[in-house]
This record gives sequence, structure tokens and C-alpha cells, in this order.
Amino acid sequence: MLYQLSYLPARPTIGRRGPTAERNDTNPAPRVNWPGSGSRYDGQTMTNATKSERAESLARSPDRPLLSVRDLRTHFPVRSGILQRITGWVKAVDGVSFDLSRGETLGLVGESGCGKTTVGRTILKLIPHTSGTVEFEGKNVFTAHGAALKALRRDMQIIFQDPAGSLNPRMRVGAIVGEPLVVHGLVKSRDELRQKTGELLVRCGMPKAAADRYPHEFSGGQRQRIGIARALALEPKFIVCDEPTSALDVSIQAQIINLLTDLQSEFGLSYLFISHDMAVIQHVCRNIAVMYQGKIVEHGEREQILERPQHRYTRSLLSAVPEPDPRTQKRRVIFEGGAM
Repeated sequence: MLYQLSYLPARPTIGRRGPTAERNDTNPAPRVNWPGSGSRYDGQTMTNATKSERAESLARSPDRPLLSVRDLRTHFPVRSGILQRITGWVKAVDGVSFDLSRGETLGLVGESGCGKTTVGRTILKLIPHTSGTVEFEGKNVFTAHGAALKALRRDMQIIFQDPAGSLNPRMRVGAIVGEPLVVHGLVKSRDELRQKTGELLVRCGMPKAAADRYPHEFSGGQRQRIGIARALALEPKFIVCDEPTSALDVSIQAQIINLLTDLQSEFGLSYLFISHDMAVIQHVCRNIAVMYQGKIVEHGEREQILERPQHRYTRSLLSAVPEPDPRTQKRRVIFEGGAM
């Protein structure tokens, strides 16, 4: 599957917190450099807390992963009977561990129901975890509360799988995209809010006039662009892309993938890209983790996973990728399940 670059309108200038990304022609992922000077609060007086935060950021080792997940488990109770007593547990996520570096895209691939989405939502603390730890820039996500958790929300965002279901049908697009800016107090007036909202929409391939319309007036691909604009509003460092192209046709998939890749190069974003489509994963991700029944059964670089898969389930997924040439015969590998 070949993804051709789609037309994108002129880019307005949007501020970027934290690291600055440089384009590296020999590597699809940008290299992230931490500036030695300057404040994330440009034009404002730097408080002691801000100085301390900046000093901590500069003191961090560049080799330290942005996100570290260790032995993550999320189990859901199964209840039955009149008293609804717990009779069992669904182990949606059962001992998942991985690291994600700055500017990296990690692909999490597996069949429907294997726990991919649960991993992403548990990392963001959208659903409670059973055990394990998640550290973002050295901070424990699960122990953060109040102001500390709100600060983490600025750096960790999500693009939901269903673009229609993730947008409030009663709100105009401008209010949807601008709501994070209002909640975190990043705008001082309605004019500033409207300006930043328009810049975000244009950067994601939507006209400024879209801000005055409702989500139902747009196509699936346009609604997904609105969701991406909302995720970018707080200028995050890490985004969970929860199957952002699964509900779209092939041509629109290519546009969304190109947009995400371009935004990563521009802002130095890190992605956890969740999908069940190996063809999409191999075009987007440098590293791939294969998930089956709540566990990661294989994890490695793209070339290793695609050319030298070790687990039979990985070979089964690869054999299911459609072959564009009808004259080519591909041997289908059937995975019957069983032991990991």
C-alpha cells in the first residue's frame, strides 16, 4: 500500500512547548533537542516553580524514555447471580511492558479484543489499572492527582477511534477544539480563542469557517481531522492514536496518516499508534509490539517483525495482509491460539 503525500494548506505559526524537532532526512522520525535557554512561558515572568520545572527538564538524560510502562495489568470483574457477586476476571491487559522515546512511533498491533485500546486508555488514566506502573518523564501517572494530573493532561492526549462518537454533537467545532485551551487557562479572550482555534483547524486541513459548524455536517475524514486538532490544542508531547484510520476509506486513511507523520516531524511528537492493520502499521511505525490476549508476544524493530517474525501469531497477522498482485500466491498461516 503506497501512501502519497496529500495537499496541505499553508501552515500558520503555532507555538511549541518543550523540545524542538529537527527534520532528519535519513530517519523518518525527528531528532529532538532540548534547548539550553528560553522559557515555555514566553513573554511572561518566570516564577520559581517554572524555573524549577525547566531545570528538571534540562537535567533529564536525553536517553531516558519519554514513557515507561512496566507490568501493566487491567482486569475487569465478571459478576453473576442476583447479588452480582464477582465470579471471575477478564484480563484485558495482563503484564504489558514497553518504553517509548521522544519523537518515536510505537505500533501496537493485534486482533480486535486483544486489549490494545485498554492499554492506551489505562496509560492516560482514563480507566483504572489493576497493577503496574506508568511513568511519563519520570513522573508516576497513577499517583498523580489534582494539579499534578492536570499538568500531565497537557502533555498526554488521545485521538479516539470513532471520530463521530468522540465529538459532542451539541457543540460547534470551534468550541470542541478550543475547550482544552479554556479548561487549562491558555487563552485570555474570545478573540484569542477564535484565532488559535482557526490556526489549529487550518493546520489540520480544515477551513477556519468550520469552527461555526456542527460535527454532523462533516464527513468521517473531516471529523477525524477535527479530533486531531483538538488533541494538538495543548501542544502535547505524547499522543495515543487509537485506530485513527480504521473507520475511514483507503484514500482518507492515506491523508490522515500523512497528516500525523507531518505533525510528528514538525512538533517532535511521540505516538502510541494502535491498529489491527499490519499494512498501516508498517508504514507508520519504526518499532512494533504485537499483542495477543492481553500480552505482548513480540516486540522489536519494524524490519525484524516484518521480515523475521518469531511468534506464530505475528506470522499469522502478516499472512493476512492482502496481496495487491492477484498473480501472487500467499500462504495463509492459521493461528489456533493456545500457549504464548
